[in-house]
Amino acid sequence: MLESELLVALENHLEKLVHDVIFLFRSDESDASINMGEFLSEVCELSPRLALEESDDSGYRPSFCIQRKDADVSVDFAAIPMGHEFTSFVLALLQVGGHPPVIDPEIGAEISNVAGDHVFETVVSLSCQKCPDVVQALNIMSVLNPNIRHTTIDGGLFPEEVEERQIGSVPAIFHNGELFEYGLMSLEEILGKLSDDSASAAVQRISDRDPYDVIVVGAGPAGCASAMYAARKGLRTAVVSDRFGGQLLDTLGIENLPSVIRTEGPVLARDLEQQLRNLELDIISSQNVEKLIPANESGLHLLRLASGAEIKGRSVVVATGARWRRLEVPGEEEYLNKGVAFCPHCDGPLFKGKRVAVVGGGNSGVEAAIDLAGLASHVTLIEFMPELLADDVLQRTLERLENVQVVLSAATKAIDGNGEGVTGLVYEDRVTGEDSTVELDGVFVQIGLIPNTEWLSGTLELSERNEVIVDARCRTSIAGVVAAGDCTTEPYKQIVVAMGAGSTAGLSAFDHLIRNSVNMTEVQI
Repeated sequence: MLESELLVALENHLEKLVHDVIFLFRSDESDASINMGEFLSEVCELSPRLALEESDDSGYRPSFCIQRKDADVSVDFAAIPMGHEFTSFVLALLQVGGHPPVIDPEIGAEISNVAGDHVFETVVSLSCQKCPDVVQALNIMSVLNPNIRHTTIDGGLFPEEVEERQIGSVPAIFHNGELFEYGLMSLEEILGKLSDDSASAAVQRISDRDPYDVIVVGAGPAGCASAMYAARKGLRTAVVSDRFGGQLLDTLGIENLPSVIRTEGPVLARDLEQQLRNLELDIISSQNVEKLIPANESGLHLLRLASGAEIKGRSVVVATGARWRRLEVPGEEEYLNKGVAFCPHCDGPLFKGKRVAVVGGGNSGVEAAIDLAGLASHVTLIEFMPELLADDVLQRTLERLENVQVVLSAATKAIDGNGEGVTGLVYEDRVTGEDSTVELDGVFVQIGLIPNTEWLSGTLELSERNEVIVDARCRTSIAGVVAAGDCTTEPYKQIVVAMGAGSTAGLSAFDHLIRNSVNMTEVQI
């Protein structure tokens, strides 16, 4: 199952195993079970420290447990962990085998001290770019604390689980049988939700930090580029973000980045993160900034985080990007994660063989319809305008798909449901004024983006579209505060443009500090 290059790379990683590890395989008669057994057998051949045993334990079938021999340390997978979850499998295997996870020692101690029994299950799709972050966080907790158990469940392998739990979006995290959270969560967020003491300790750790020269808010392409340039100038730099990579995590094929023939959003996000972690800067993850308080006579800008923590900086780079625009129609909020979704790559596998709609006829909407056509039984594409706005090459591809219907000049009015999930979409024909209902199981909203700038209202000067107004040097209406990327008035929302603007913002912050004689740490001029 595994390609030869992947096997060689994995074999090298397995040299880090400290303890013997057993794969306890819960098999059945399915084809998936055969494939899972072959996968585990291939991995076992790579190291004498690995063994494969059949298990009669109760649990999902097919599934397997990664168990440290003669110790109560384990992680479970009800999945053949390929795709984006292969990395989760490798990390879990190494950590169960005694290779320590790379986390803050204080956080590790907090995990070890969590009391009570906690059984976590995370339903994922193997094409989801966000799911591995959650899986890896919970696996670490499972390894460090025997009272915490975690099972990763592939929704495509166990569709009955998806139906029974009425899951319409991934990752879906369950704790002791009850829904814990939908969507991306970091290790710190999960720990904070389990323990008030842990959340308070995290807030205190952040607030106790000395002022920074540059604080970058956001860790997408613009934020990463800004932080890179600031750190390389020798500035004391911090990056504050709720998730690393931003919109890159929702992007698959990238073929327009100069010098890179092709990559994928999650791969680029990981590369950017690794590049930053090789520099001397602080990464404050899983945090949302709630308010910017401009500098007073102290010369320090203050950022108040939603967690209650506060950090100070001599300059600030705003690179908070944008998020999916909502339809704002009846039923959308009610059925969010119960049939209303935004990422076809993440949630598409949950609708295999079902009828879905895509709202939006731009590039993202048509790409979503093309992707979903390979999974869903039927796709209805709803476009407000009298013609599709996507590139011609995408429209030609769409026209060749027999299970896609395009509805033009249609205004979405409501999303219907039965209380448990989506059952249909109501749209108005903008030519005749008549309403029509499409019976379906899911709705993917692809109508553009809105900037993440609400926290700046009343502080920075914003445009009519709530974008941060910037000049050619990325300077904003407040001295010492610069901005870059999709949250600004920059007209072209592209990865390479965001990276360039982020670089400019980092240099502009440096320029502000040296020209205004701000008391900085040692810098390289």
